[in-house]
Amino acid sequence: MASPPDTSKTIKLDRYNSYLRRLNSNKLLNASSKVFFRATFLVALILIFLFTLNYPPLSTTDTNSSGASWEKQVRLSSTPRRSNGMSVLVTGAAGFIGAHCSLALKKRGDGVLGFDNFNSYYDPSLKRARQDLLSKHQIFIVEGDLNDAPLLTKLFDVVSFTHILHLAAQAGVRYAMQNPQSYVASNIAGFVNLLEVSKNANPQPSIVWASSSSVYGLNTENPFSELHRTDQPASLYAATKKAGEEIAHTYNHIYGLSLTGLRFFTVYGPWGRPDMAYFFFTKDILQGKTIDVYQTQEDKEVARDFTYIDDVVKGCLGALDTAEKSTGSGGKKRGPAQLRVYNLGNTSPVPVGKLVAILEGLLHVRAKKHVIKMPRNGDVPYTHANVSLAHRDFGYKPTTDLATGLRKFVKWYVGYYGIQLGAKKGNHVGNSS
Repeated sequence: MASPPDTSKTIKLDRYNSYLRRLNSNKLLNASSKVFFRATFLVALILIFLFTLNYPPLSTTDTNSSGASWEKQVRLSSTPRRSNGMSVLVTGAAGFIGAHCSLALKKRGDGVLGFDNFNSYYDPSLKRARQDLLSKHQIFIVEGDLNDAPLLTKLFDVVSFTHILHLAAQAGVRYAMQNPQSYVASNIAGFVNLLEVSKNANPQPSIVWASSSSVYGLNTENPFSELHRTDQPASLYAATKKAGEEIAHTYNHIYGLSLTGLRFFTVYGPWGRPDMAYFFFTKDILQGKTIDVYQTQEDKEVARDFTYIDDVVKGCLGALDTAEKSTGSGGKKRGPAQLRVYNLGNTSPVPVGKLVAILEGLLHVRAKKHVIKMPRNGDVPYTHANVSLAHRDFGYKPTTDLATGLRKFVKWYVGYYGIQLGAKKGNHVGNSS
């Protein structure tokens, strides 16, 4: 009987071929994986580059930051250093009055958190400089818009504010003729949004907010009293501020929010607003440009109740200190709540011509004046504040006359802009005191 054929060699060869196939397959798979990984990595790098190009890294003041570091800054800035100190949200903190009030509150030991959108109504670099000043005093400004309800809600989740000093607004009478929607968005919609978030807070904060002397509009009674009619606004700006007073009444009545409105009268001083007459008069006089000095349609001098910033700050803090607690909780009113309106002025109207004369004396330059009729753009010819109510309720008493205040402003102005004033030549201008 023949022996079976020897297949061991064939089996070994098949095993070897199978091994080679597996080995080559693994090498191909590894090579493919490496190619795929490298391609994926390259695509990821390209995507990261494109995202970075279109969306730069968030700054330390960016409101969309939501990490632990951002929340820590918010809490630290808002925490009072004195016993029974306030925790105050200051809207418009990078603005003129807002920056001064924030510094005053922080100086006395209150917690202060700023909020501002840094819009370009006037040079944002001045607002950024104020922000830097506040930062040196450990005051953090959250950058955001009043109409951003989720952001405001988040701030209230992080901090239980005892008070709000609401100074953010679209300012200026004449600009309303160019961009009316900005006034509605900020002064009405933004205010309502802030009140909505405040009414739902628990506990509800007490709110002091900026109205304006402009609400007196076409009122001819002098001096302006809180008892006078304010239903004849002469500008859209004034109308939005008057609307704010009525909205405040509504939220006080329905939700128990404690609300105090402050009617400011032509506030001026260091770190002021470039759109204000005293500011751009100073700039134009130094540059040798002609300035427009308005007269009324009846050829009378236009006069303003110029109020120095330090006096206004004292008024704002006095209003905060005497603000009673809101009576609502979680959007429901529990009892009657405080509702107040005050004038904050200087009680001494000064003709614009005298303002120019004082500046001429301080700057040692004669102004080139162009006297013209006041255009019908919403400006009123005369303002004069009766502040007896504010004096009675929180001791408000302005102490700075226009010459003293302008001297301090000019000192800041030439220092901030690095201007060297020339020596006074003779006695070519009137007495500046």
